[in-house]
Parts: sequence; structure tokens; C-alpha cells
Amino acid sequence: MSVQPEFDADSTQWLSDLFKKQKKSYRANPYPDLAERRRRLRKLKQMLIDNQQVICDAIDADFNGRAHMETLSAEYLPSIMGINDALRHLKRWTRTRWTLAPMLFQPASARVVPQPLGLVGIIVPWNYPLFLAVGPLIAALSAGNHAMIKMSEFTPAFGALFAELITQTFGKEVVTVVNGEVAVAQAFSELPFDHLLFTGSTAVGKHIMRAASANLTPVTLELGGKSPVVIDRSIPLREAAERLVYPKCLNAGQTCVAPDYVFCPEEQVENFVQHFLNEAKRQFADTVNNKEYSSIINARQRARLIGYIEDAKAKGAKVYIAGDSDDLSDYGSKLPPIVLTDVTDDMQVMQDEIFGPILPVMAYKQLDETLNYINDRPRPLALYVYGYEAALRPTFTEKTHSGALLFNEALIHVAMDSLPFGGVGASGMGHYHGYYGFQTFSKMKPIVSKQRLNSLKLIYPPYKSWLMNAILGLFGR
Repeated sequence: MSVQPEFDADSTQWLSDLFKKQKKSYRANPYPDLAERRRRLRKLKQMLIDNQQVICDAIDADFNGRAHMETLSAEYLPSIMGINDALRHLKRWTRTRWTLAPMLFQPASARVVPQPLGLVGIIVPWNYPLFLAVGPLIAALSAGNHAMIKMSEFTPAFGALFAELITQTFGKEVVTVVNGEVAVAQAFSELPFDHLLFTGSTAVGKHIMRAASANLTPVTLELGGKSPVVIDRSIPLREAAERLVYPKCLNAGQTCVAPDYVFCPEEQVENFVQHFLNEAKRQFADTVNNKEYSSIINARQRARLIGYIEDAKAKGAKVYIAGDSDDLSDYGSKLPPIVLTDVTDDMQVMQDEIFGPILPVMAYKQLDETLNYINDRPRPLALYVYGYEAALRPTFTEKTHSGALLFNEALIHVAMDSLPFGGVGASGMGHYHGYYGFQTFSKMKPIVSKQRLNSLKLIYPPYKSWLMNAILGLFGR
């Protein structure tokens, strides 16, 4: 399925015109009621259900080999679950919250009303093009907003399909999908949205924030970084390895919250590596022909990953490949799970977010070494700690900062709509998912009402010192 371009690719004026039309459409119905919001969410859900196969096919085509089961489990299913969660709780989310006005200001009533912000912009990356478009859209629609979505130029098949499906589902009054190259993305980020959510790299996130600042557009930045893993001596190595292969190799490691590097007790590194390789081969046998193992999105990204391996090897790292060949050119567009040991900080693989199936393993003697290393670096999007020692939980909870902290598991927090998802510092700002997304895309507007009786006139000028002293005596202590 393809969509013919509607606009002049050499100009972005069409984008500004589209923005104005969307803004006008929102103003015609600036506070959709509960029934209308539910109707929009149900339409989105039905769109996904009716087009499950073609969605998987389009993403598969963009990746030149994307496992359908991964699209279903990591994109389609969490999208449906997110819609169901919103439908289940939307009445409570939208409810006016009454609060008691302080005695000093009585008689008065006070309440907080969640108000739609207006027109929300969503910029989607290429690695999970369905879920990272639908997830923010669920929050935007739940809060009563309209939305414009910019798809990644690296997923053109799905971008075209999604644009067509959204148009068929919503027309062009509530949600609009745009596609285009870098110039379109830049122009999109410069539009005066009422809120802008960007998912992508930290480097690009800085440009997005700079562009949005011209309009004082509030931003939610879902970035990445290097999410560490700490393996404690209190967990069997085989078990730790088994639990790490799937989150590291899902989508061939092209996941913002994928484990980026591992700290392992120095005397156990060799055994951990062997367990990891064995488990990787068990889960993803015959990498080249295995349709359940995804390709690297394009040649540019694959060359970047190969460059990390070559740089690390040249600087003394040992390379272990969980595949049938040691020649990486034999794997076509894919890259098998790869473990690196003897890594050092001057290697590029330890400086950049890897975003691929490469796992550096670092040795440590005492647990404090891992804490110091993590705290000396930009705060990660996620931190994963594997071990059953009771002291681990308070230690890492209190002594580290990260977007999320998981013990003995990885990735699963992304699919939990009861939790906020977001980074901290270099890994992002703001959060969404579930009620937290509803809050992000709402203005929690305080409303104070007073009637005919005006007690506050007692403190109008000219000021009465005896009255102020009395007020301070009652309320100022």
C-alpha cells in the first residue's frame, strides 16, 4: 500500500498550513466529552486490529527482515494494552478534583479541571514506529487533544501505511500523519505546538529542544543513553544470562532501553560470557535464516555497529560471536549477538549508545566500583540490577539516578501503563504512559470561585495593623 505525496517536497509551507487547519479544527471542539474521547480511542484500536498483518508486513519491509512476532509482542500488543488501559480508567482521569480552599480565603470553592492542551506534536523514531507513534497518541487523545505525528524517514513503508490508515480512521480533523526527510522534521519541530513529544537520540533531542524554545513549546524528550546492567554475586550466572539475552537482542538490540553494557564480578566474566553465548545461540539459532531475529534497519546503522567492533578490537577488546561464522559479512543485513570483553573507556562502544546486539562486559571487584562508574556518567534511561541480596534494592534505589530501575528483569516496565515512562537528565525529561501521559498532555487547571460574600475586603488598603497581626497569629505560625 502506498500513498502519493500531497505536498511540494521542496517547501514546508504546506506543513504550516496543515498546522493551522488542525488548530482551527481543535478550536471548534476544544473540550471533547468522555464519550467522544472513548470513541476516538476505540476507532484507533479497531484500526490496529483490522490491519494487524499489513502493519507487520510494512515494518518487515522497512527493516528488510523484522520478525513479525517482535512487532506483535513489542509494538502491537502494548499499543492495544495501552488503549484498553485508557478506556478502563478514562472516566476517573477526566474527573474534576475538588479541594478545600484554606480557611483564610473562605467562603470559596476550589477545584482542579484537567483541560486539553490543544494541538500536540509527536515525533516518532524508526526503531518501534508503531508503538512510539500510538503510545503518545493514546495519551493525547485521552486528554482530549488533536495530534500531528511526524514519522521517521527510515521507515517509509510503514510511514505511508500509517498515514493512510489514520486518514481513513479520523479524516484530517483530529489526527494527521506527515512523512518527509530531515527538512520536514526540522520544520515540524519549529511549529508552535501546545506540547511536543520527541523520541530519539540525545544528540537530536538537543536540536528539538532548541527549536521548540523559540515558541516556548513545552517538550517531553524520550531519549536513550547507555543503560547499565549490574550482576551481583548473589544470582547464578546462567540465570542472569538467560534473563539478559531477550532484552538485549529484541529487535536486534535496536531498543532505547536495551541493556547497553554489563558489570560482572571479575572472577565470573568468562563463565558469564559462555552462558550468554550459549543462550543467544539457543534463542536465535541460525541467525541468517532465522525469521524471528530482526535485521539492522539499514546499511548505515550496520556499518556504525561494525565500526564499534573494529575499533574495540583494535584497542585490545576480545570479540565473541554467537553465530555460525566469525565473518560478519556472512550475515547479510543482520548482525548476530556479540559480546566484548576487556573493554576500556577510550573505545567508541563505551562512549556512544550502542543500539545494536553488541554487549560489552566489564569486570568489577567490589560493588561500589559499579556505583561510582554509573554515577560519574550521564544518567541512564534504565538501570538493571541482577541479584537476590536484599541490600541491593535500597543501595541502588537510594544511590543512583535513572529513568527506571529494575531488579532481575529488563525492558518490561515499558509495557506497564501503571508506571511513568521517561528519562532523567541526558536520557530525557518528562514522562508518559497511562495516567502519566494523560497528565503530560493536560493542563491541570485550578479554578477558584467566590460568591457575593467577600471576606477578603477586610484586608484591602488602607491596611489595618491590628487585623494583620490577628491574621498572622492565626495563620502565620
